[in-house]
Amino acid sequence: TQVLRKCLQRGVVLSTGSFLVYEAHKLIYGFAEVHASFKVEDVIEQADYLYGSGETEKLYRLLVQHKNSDDAELLWRLARSSRDLAQLGSTSAEEKRQLTYDSLEYAKKALEKNESNFAAHKWYGICLSDVGDYEGIKTKIGNAIIIKEHFQRAIELNPKDATTIHLIGIWCYSFAEMPWYQRKIAATLFATPPTSTFQEYAANSHLKLFSCLYAADPNFYSKNLLFLGKTYLKLNNKKMALLWLSKAKEYPAQTEEDKQV
Repeated sequence: TQVLRKCLQRGVVLSTGSFLVYEAHKLIYGFAEVHASFKVEDVIEQADYLYGSGETEKLYRLLVQHKNSDDAELLWRLARSSRDLAQLGSTSAEEKRQLTYDSLEYAKKALEKNESNFAAHKWYGICLSDVGDYEGIKTKIGNAIIIKEHFQRAIELNPKDATTIHLIGIWCYSFAEMPWYQRKIAATLFATPPTSTFQEYAANSHLKLFSCLYAADPNFYSKNLLFLGKTYLKLNNKKMALLWLSKAKEYPAQTEEDKQV
């Protein structure tokens, strides 16, 4: 009654029926807001289950419904699922390109929503690297420092994340393997071009961590095994190279990337 009286005093004419509808709307809207917070958790739980089950297409269809979300946890998962869908052999070249650019946008939005989210940094770095495949070698090399910075930030936020440690190792490997003409491009882009050698890569603690990651979880990542083998091969340690490449070959392929490895 008091609320109704105040409304009338402000010149707002409300019938008893419309006032009750208004109050009911507030209650329902408030409940919907609370329910939405639980819904996000439910979506994340379902998404993680689908990811673990290798249901790439179902996962993407679930998450793309939430592309306008303000939740960084949903957005970086959407970036990952978009990239995974792009990697499928059944995805056309045109769809692959679109998904690659979409995944970068989702990762970028996740960072904007929560700069302290380690996974957002990790997937932004990964997706930025993927986009470089379409932008040309100059852009790809130009983005290299940015990519590494995001990987390093991800490790700062979560030092135990095995995937990011692996990615730093891949970054070092890529620059160690860079052909001379790409080094020329790098020299024109940077006052001090990003460089790496296989000796530096091998001496780097990341290589030891890769081995530790395997000891902790042999099925961590097929590509981790592959690059351990490739690195030892570059160091002319054929015995260790054969060991790790054999493990990569015997890895039970579940994803498209596993098959490529």
